[in-house]
Amino acid sequence: MVIKSFKITITGQVQGVGFRPFVYLLANTFDLKGWVSNNEQGVIIVVSGIPSRIHSFYEGLIQNPPKLSKIKTHHITEIPLTNFEDFCIVPSRKSGKLNLSLTPDFAICDDCKKEIIDVTNRRYHYPFTTCVNCGPRWAITKTFPFERNHTAMDRFDMCDPCEKEYTDPTNRRFHSQTNSCGTCGIHMNLTDSKGTELQIDTSEIIARTAAFLKEGHIIAIKNTGGYLLCCDAGNRNAVHRLRQRKNRPRKPFAILYPSLQLLRGQLQISSEQEKALTSPESPIVIVPKDNYSGTLVLDELIPNLNQLGIMLPYTGLLQLLAEKLSIPIVATSGNIHNSPIISSSEAALQALDKVADYFLNHDLSITNPQDDSVIKFSKKYQHEVLFRRSRGYAPNYFGTFKANENILAMGAHLKSAVAFLPNDYLYISQYLGNLDHADVYERLTTTVSEFITLFEEKPSVILVDAHPTYHSTLYGKELARDLDLRSVAIQHHKAHFASVLGEHHLFESETPVLGVIWDGTGYGEDGHIWGGEFFEYAMGKIERVSHFEYFDWLAGDKMSKEPRLSLFSLATDPLLPDVLPKFTDEELTVYQTIKKQNRLKTSSVGRLFDAVAALFGSCDLNTYEGEAAIILENQIHEYSIENCTSYVSIQENGLIPSKDLLKHIHTDVINGVRRETIIVNFLYTLANLILRMADRRNISCIALSGGVFQNTVLIDMLKEMAKTDYKLYFNRNLSPNDENIAFGQMMYYLNIRTAT
Repeated sequence: MVIKSFKITITGQVQGVGFRPFVYLLANTFDLKGWVSNNEQGVIIVVSGIPSRIHSFYEGLIQNPPKLSKIKTHHITEIPLTNFEDFCIVPSRKSGKLNLSLTPDFAICDDCKKEIIDVTNRRYHYPFTTCVNCGPRWAITKTFPFERNHTAMDRFDMCDPCEKEYTDPTNRRFHSQTNSCGTCGIHMNLTDSKGTELQIDTSEIIARTAAFLKEGHIIAIKNTGGYLLCCDAGNRNAVHRLRQRKNRPRKPFAILYPSLQLLRGQLQISSEQEKALTSPESPIVIVPKDNYSGTLVLDELIPNLNQLGIMLPYTGLLQLLAEKLSIPIVATSGNIHNSPIISSSEAALQALDKVADYFLNHDLSITNPQDDSVIKFSKKYQHEVLFRRSRGYAPNYFGTFKANENILAMGAHLKSAVAFLPNDYLYISQYLGNLDHADVYERLTTTVSEFITLFEEKPSVILVDAHPTYHSTLYGKELARDLDLRSVAIQHHKAHFASVLGEHHLFESETPVLGVIWDGTGYGEDGHIWGGEFFEYAMGKIERVSHFEYFDWLAGDKMSKEPRLSLFSLATDPLLPDVLPKFTDEELTVYQTIKKQNRLKTSSVGRLFDAVAALFGSCDLNTYEGEAAIILENQIHEYSIENCTSYVSIQENGLIPSKDLLKHIHTDVINGVRRETIIVNFLYTLANLILRMADRRNISCIALSGGVFQNTVLIDMLKEMAKTDYKLYFNRNLSPNDENIAFGQMMYYLNIRTAT
């Protein structure tokens, strides 16, 4: 009988997912000897045995890996024969710089859920129960390879029963780096708003928290990704107080349902929505409130909207709280409006003492705070749109990207995220926020610094947005000067376009691709504010081929916060009687003077949405980004493409007549056409213009990005109208909003190379 030895190397998302225990058990099934270990590149296996068994072992490993793993590459090579007494897991061996996927956080698995409500189980009511299949990963990572001493769990020494599980090959906690229990693990405390700890037994903390919530109190709860601000979602006074204290007048609150069963009984959810809610990523899922039958105070939770952001308990802590409550609660980011999510008890008490009545804290450090991710599915085609990419998704991006240099992309401004390509993998940070806020800017700079430290690599080039005053641009250029590097500016909308080209591997396309990039704002190459752009990609070049006709950009960033200003800018004489009453006499004097002297123009479709919303009186002032556009979409319940009409067509000069579009909408308003019909026709006009532009350019492949394409009705319309005549490409692993800019900058730089 011939015995041989082989070395197997596996890369991808293979650390922190139970890969080594899986290898151990499989190797013993095939009676193989050797070892398995993590290193800075992935998982390394050295195995000796009968060659046919080794190849069967290898095949089984690759075809049926652990469910949370994502294999990128795998290799098997014969090596000189080595004799082993058994098969074992050896400690991680780091001999070089990090070159592997980082592991995101995973929602609590069904097995752990059962344990924490089983009175006979030793983890009964332990809120931080995890195993190899679930629990925090990126949130508590300090460095890699993924071993306990490289995480925030290193301060918790396992007790004997936990150690026994950790070393038992038949136990699902075999080599689980986050393993702990109530004896040796994470401790909680409950304090009042002044930080004074309540003198209650640890076993009663969650029950007391639930009681406080039912009594109408607001609780700041430290979860594994950061603090959540919670209150009874059926208590009008509690929700209203949370709005006032958090300075969040109309932005919708996310709702945590205690169980899938209760959710199904109160809301209609599709199979796609249910699958997402119960996935390892466990994001917030935006669902229509049609036929809702429950006790939520909808007008307080989702003012002017017909959709709810829903999530299910994704940690043991939230699961146990849900068991005690049995009612939906508000679970919104623990911060003041527009600030980043808070992760330390000290910072929470300092910032939220006037918001929360009580604080539920624990002593596990959070090294990478993360908001909850948000997704939505379109109603007709169940097209998935990622609204916020954070917990469960960050910091990995799966794809193959080769470069001869280390590239850092700084992203945009309002929806900040950074990207780093220091090795064979691309890493994209979690959503960071609006850089107008000092603490968000600080988190951006900290994230960049931590990336550089983690990978032990400095960038060799830094990519920034072409907007000269974006904080991400200024910081990127400053960092480049400090490190004596090049900084390369890439136009905002071309980066959006490149993000879709990169996601769908369209840079290799032999036929032209039409890029439709619509958003609120971006600095254009002609010095104006772009946002309603058509590009063509062909032969390795991106060319701007059309856009919405320019209109006045008024009062700087104030225009994006006041939809009435967009209406004022676009209004022709017939509209003025409906526009002028929205302003005081003093305001009119100022804005009319600004308009006469103004030289800065915009083509923004985002501002066009604002103008339509203001025309209807739906939203004159935005209290959160995109509010006007979201309200417009939420006024649509049903539509039929066959009954739609287009307000405008492409002009002879190839441009889209922005003011004429608004003028025709106004005519329908004057004629008493139903508001929903007008909004449907507005979206139909936009969809029709896209397809007609494709016809005009004789292009069948269309790539679409920018915040406007978070509108799922527009996406459904496009899909229905395109049929099989056009190929539509949207962002799929990234949000269409500015969160994709860092990735787009990277793709543009790697594939276009004409950035300046």
